[in-house]
Amino acid sequence: MRYLSTRQARDAGGHRAASFEDILIAGLARDGGLFVPERWPRLSAEGIQELAGLDYPALAARVLEPFVADDIERAALEGMAREAYAQFDHAAVAPLVQLGPNRWLLELFHGPTLAFKDFALQLLGRFFDHVLARRGERLTIVGATSGDTGSAAIEACRDRDSLSIVILHPKGRISEVQRRQMTTVRAANVHNLAIDGTFDDCQALVKAMFNDLAFRDELKLGAVNSINWARVVAQSAYYVYAAVALGAPARAVAFAVPTGNFGDVYAGYVASRLGLPIKRLLVATNPNDILARFLASGEYRKDTVRSSLSPSMDIQVASNFERLIFELCGRDGAAVGALMGRLQAEGGFALAAEQLAEARALFAGHRVDDEQTLATIAALHRATGRLIDPHTATGVAAAAACWDDPAVPMICLATAHPAKFPDAVERATGVRPTLPPRLADLMAREEHFSVLPNELGAVQAFVCARAAAASGGTGQRAGQPAGKRVA
Repeated sequence: MRYLSTRQARDAGGHRAASFEDILIAGLARDGGLFVPERWPRLSAEGIQELAGLDYPALAARVLEPFVADDIERAALEGMAREAYAQFDHAAVAPLVQLGPNRWLLELFHGPTLAFKDFALQLLGRFFDHVLARRGERLTIVGATSGDTGSAAIEACRDRDSLSIVILHPKGRISEVQRRQMTTVRAANVHNLAIDGTFDDCQALVKAMFNDLAFRDELKLGAVNSINWARVVAQSAYYVYAAVALGAPARAVAFAVPTGNFGDVYAGYVASRLGLPIKRLLVATNPNDILARFLASGEYRKDTVRSSLSPSMDIQVASNFERLIFELCGRDGAAVGALMGRLQAEGGFALAAEQLAEARALFAGHRVDDEQTLATIAALHRATGRLIDPHTATGVAAAAACWDDPAVPMICLATAHPAKFPDAVERATGVRPTLPPRLADLMAREEHFSVLPNELGAVQAFVCARAAAASGGTGQRAGQPAGKRVA
């Protein structure tokens, strides 16, 4: 399998395909685009049937194998999957819970940091170790988080000799549990930055560092955000796992996916391209509804980021949406580059009617506000006794509003443990969810992070200093700010 950039020219002179190993390390393409497969592999109906009865690690290895086979042997891949998912608290790894007739909850929060990001990042850390050990190289991981990616990435990368990791989060815009899961980790290779701004600002800073090619090469930057293809494809496995458990390929399924950055729901698109019979991918948004607005109108336009009860979705620029646009534009990288340029210069763009129709053939969008989120948490608790977090609630609410096909089961993705957002859950139900015993003392642990302004130079200097310290250099740059250290 080889990979292309979403902004890569289609002419022969511009055709430069990369291996899985190369794109794993690179993260973002050098032209600013995102990597996608040169061609889509396909599982036959018989191949999907053969997945029935496999445990989660074995199934995940089968799903990922076509994407990595040139660089990671099958036995090594399954070994890494078994190591990764042995860290999860539930024997099924991704258990399905029935909520009602033809309505299911796919619990994706049984990993080390209690969020769906663990599925990809526990595997990604092992991919990095495998490749970097073979190459004899070291990598500086830089990532942005709206809440869950950061802690999952830190947990996956902590104490690894070949990696340093710097995670940016928007100061004051994530839950206390989310922040503490990052800032209380004591590992020499882990560094946390609170940025005075939004998640979109943090994401833009990370992309700017990758687009500064001299800086990127000097520090050997790597990515853990879902701009890294390995993140997305690893998440596609739980779509296959859930669908097969409910009768695929003989039976089609639908998914309701809480999303802000379009990464998790795009993983469902990857599963559909593999041949999984998905009738609908329901994109559930909070008041930051750029994706729902696009699916309603065909116009993709930025708006002001609004704080909500589901902060991991407080995003107005959905990075992974570019991967879908690439397909909607007939895999024309030049056209994608022009649209991304308009997004940057004009704040948005519109796609043609036939392109919107193609997107709507699989995707639908629904906006859920905070009042509806609280009502959904309360209603589900009254009906079933179960607690769900506010992100999961957006998906459950969207499914209730938009899906009534009795022949097709609707699977709602439960993306985070309710105890990560105890204030919202308690406000809705009167019940305060508790953290698992291994995290029971989280609120008493000492925090360590630095605060910096939303300025690229300041962040680059910080990253440079930490990378240099890890490699024994000085890390000194002119005008380097120290940042405010919080301990």
